[in-house]
Amino acid sequence: MNTPILSVSDLVVSAGRNLQIVRGTSFDIGPGEILGLVGESGCGKSMTSLAAMGLLPHGIGVTGGKILLNGADITHLAPHQRVKQGCGRIAMVFQEPMTSLNPVLRIGDQIKEAVRVHDRTASPPARARELLDMVRIPDAAHQLDAFPHELSGGMRQRVMIAIALACRPAVLIADEPTTALDVTVQRQVLGLIRELCDSLDMGVLFITHDLGVVAQLADRVAVMYAGGLVETGDVVPLFAAPLHPYTAGLMACLPDPTSDDPLLPTIPGSAPRPDEIKDGCPFAPRCSRVQDRCRRGPVPVAFNDLGQSARCHFPLNHEVPA
Repeated sequence: MNTPILSVSDLVVSAGRNLQIVRGTSFDIGPGEILGLVGESGCGKSMTSLAAMGLLPHGIGVTGGKILLNGADITHLAPHQRVKQGCGRIAMVFQEPMTSLNPVLRIGDQIKEAVRVHDRTASPPARARELLDMVRIPDAAHQLDAFPHELSGGMRQRVMIAIALACRPAVLIADEPTTALDVTVQRQVLGLIRELCDSLDMGVLFITHDLGVVAQLADRVAVMYAGGLVETGDVVPLFAAPLHPYTAGLMACLPDPTSDDPLLPTIPGSAPRPDEIKDGCPFAPRCSRVQDRCRRGPVPVAFNDLGQSARCHFPLNHEVPA
């Protein structure tokens, strides 16, 4: 990988002084690269992204680790301070565009506002048309006068991507951006994100619970559980042979169109809340390979020759002691 645009190292996000929501998370994103961040709801994906944006809610903060953007430490900088230091920008696209767009303003006005704030060298009307063309909205000049309710869900999400691109970001964070879309529109939006990543040489952190989307879009995958990363690797070898039992469990839950079983496989139990996490591996209560060693002490990171890593005492490429 090239020199990372975004580098997150041993990130700890806490509520108050002691309740860790994100625990020692590390990953890098290079230019033109898409990293898929995968995990169940409540595992810390969105809190990780909000920490990177500098938008953590009141009472929650970064209590450990570093976030570097183009080599500059932005861990404790507000978004406007990052711009002043000239270290680049991070933009974010959220899950539901209808709750992100102002329903009483035309989309052209909303895009032009973003341009005026973030790109003072550009003409707002011209840049707004350019951005709509960039996200493949047909008849951009006419659509600038539309209100959000006059557009389909897929078109509204394209508008949100256009607004995010108004600041010419070094990194785009997409937090479940296709969850509310049907599969045909989802595929179009994923293709658009891939195209923009390549053409703008932009890093993308794509957050989702859908492994099928990750397999289609991402270059690398980071699997998150209970606030920490349990496995990372390139998308092809990781999907071919996962190392962590949690990753394998998520993949086993994918629907199999050739199966006659009417029931989908599931991982027993549920992910722990931050205040329920104890010593040892947090996945141990749900793991079919659990041993006594898993329930105490730190969990080592295992590697293979393909660059995958898994935080597990007994990864799937090793035998469990009898």
